[in-house]
Amino acid sequence: MYKIRGGRDQPTVPADLFDRYFAEIHRYIARRLPVDDAEDLAVEVFVAALRGRYDPAVGEVRPWLYGIATNLIARHRRSETTRWKALSRAAERDWDGHGDAGLDRVLDRVDAARFTGRLAGALAGLKQRDRDVVLLIALGALSHAEVAAALDIPYGTVASRLNRARKHLRAALGALKEDLDG
Repeated sequence: MYKIRGGRDQPTVPADLFDRYFAEIHRYIARRLPVDDAEDLAVEVFVAALRGRYDPAVGEVRPWLYGIATNLIARHRRSETTRWKALSRAAERDWDGHGDAGLDRVLDRVDAARFTGRLAGALAGLKQRDRDVVLLIALGALSHAEVAAALDIPYGTVASRLNRARKHLRAALGALKEDLDG
């Protein structure tokens, strides 16, 4: 599909782009940033897409949209890292103070808080480029090839970043496994 502007053919986005992908892109962004920011950033993704920068020769539309979303999230990198660290601290506080809830509920919250806090802290400790790969796979459910297309990096780079991130996360969460086993 093309639009004519200034006498030249320029590729344009599919007409149903927003309807097909908005909820998915919004969900991905909302998992990485506060919900209030997710709404605005999801709209920005489609505004950028509607500017007509999509080139069908580059690949599929879906990874391209995730690439735009990831780039917009990168602008919020500092606040995202701050959010992961705050979530880590909040989860640790929740673990310590349980209030008057029933014992089973308290134990469930303690386990969840210990896991969430350490995971959030471990994610905050990743390099941004490694965190982007992990979160595109975990939250966006993209394949390695789609992540490569979204971030405009080679397929092998996706694999190496994911491997490095997994090692970091395993090391960070290893102490949690020992705590749960003990």
